[in-house]
Amino acid sequence: MTERGAHTLNEILSQAAVWQATLASFPSQARDLAQFWRQSQPEQLLVTGCGSTFYLSLTAASLIQALGGVPSQARPASELVFFPSWVYPNAPRVLLVAISRSGETTETVEAVRVFRQHGGKHILAITCDSHSSLAQSADFVLAADAAQEQSVAQTRSFSSMALLAQAMAAHLAGQEVSHLLAPLPQIGEQLLSAYSPLASRLGESQDIDRFFFLGGGFLYGMACEAMLKMKEMSLSYSEAFHPLEFRHGPMSMVDERSLVVGLLSPEAHQQEFAVLQHMHHLGGKILALGDLNGTEFSSFAEIVNLNSGLPAWATPVLYLPILQLLAFYRALARGQDPDHPHNLQAVIQLKSLK
Repeated sequence: MTERGAHTLNEILSQAAVWQATLASFPSQARDLAQFWRQSQPEQLLVTGCGSTFYLSLTAASLIQALGGVPSQARPASELVFFPSWVYPNAPRVLLVAISRSGETTETVEAVRVFRQHGGKHILAITCDSHSSLAQSADFVLAADAAQEQSVAQTRSFSSMALLAQAMAAHLAGQEVSHLLAPLPQIGEQLLSAYSPLASRLGESQDIDRFFFLGGGFLYGMACEAMLKMKEMSLSYSEAFHPLEFRHGPMSMVDERSLVVGLLSPEAHQQEFAVLQHMHHLGGKILALGDLNGTEFSSFAEIVNLNSGLPAWATPVLYLPILQLLAFYRALARGQDPDHPHNLQAVIQLKSLK
């Protein structure tokens, strides 16, 4: 009999190897990607997904706009289906980037159909199944087939698709993708080795019953995904906010039984540091992740120091493994099975959205 959560734990811990495989396959796709980009000549990008992949869309859209200078927005796939006249940019050349682990999620597949129906001509898919319905309907596919999972909750699939989004945005902006992203698997392995005990201790703590994940810029989508993993796996109270927005009402929920998790960016580090310090003064427990000088947090926070030395656009995936482990250990402590979250299934397929 399989031990409770065995698949999820293996999928979290195997991420470094899967990232390595994903990065190894990217150069062979890069030339065709550049050609597809030149042919489509997008004036705007619309990035879409459902659940986890919608949160990935938030990060992907911000990366593409920041690195490539192409206006980009993220929308849930259902919004593209039901409210197309509100959602589609008023531009003749719009590229739809559709993200789905299985490539079979009903809303995402239907969003592609509606996009075509409204005159959309160019679709790029990011998926973990290069033979899926989504992949077959797209004009170009970036696939992380090695990241496929047995568990319901996305872990290595999400991070591997995020890695493809980072690589795509950087390649199209002329960055040295292979050189800059090559260290990520080793760094990811080191983080799992160094901070798994911390994730276990915090996840199993009986003194915590609320989780708040704060991230801005490229990291807001990652904060949302961390929030979702905590809810899916452990059925715990969990929310995500932009760091400074947290002061505008939500901090009223912070007390001594709260864990406030800061995904710190280099761009707004000092301001985000101040938010975490404020939450500590309100009684909250603090976990800070980023390329950090640990001494500034030593008096009030637990830290996960990425110690990457990489540009900010290259690091979003590094924030995920320890936060996934945090949710995993929280689930076990609450008697849940992370492999089979309550009320959930791996692929949402609906009879019809037409």
